[in-house]
Amino acid sequence: MKNSEIRALSLEELQQKLAGEKEAYQKLTFAHAISPVENPMKIKEMRKLIARLNTELRAKQLAK
Repeated sequence: MKNSEIRALSLEELQQKLAGEKEAYQKLTFAHAISPVENPMKIKEMRKLIARLNTELRAKQLAK
């Protein structure tokens, strides 16, 4: 997901997307702990996406 797409989301959409991504990240890390995942870089990408979502969410909250 690109930064421009993240900025276009509303506050509620950001919160929903963030919750979904956190859940998917948790499942992926658990799966990786049990047996290695096919693409371990996916974990890093998801972590960065979660950080970008958190940053934009905080910026929108402060803008209110």
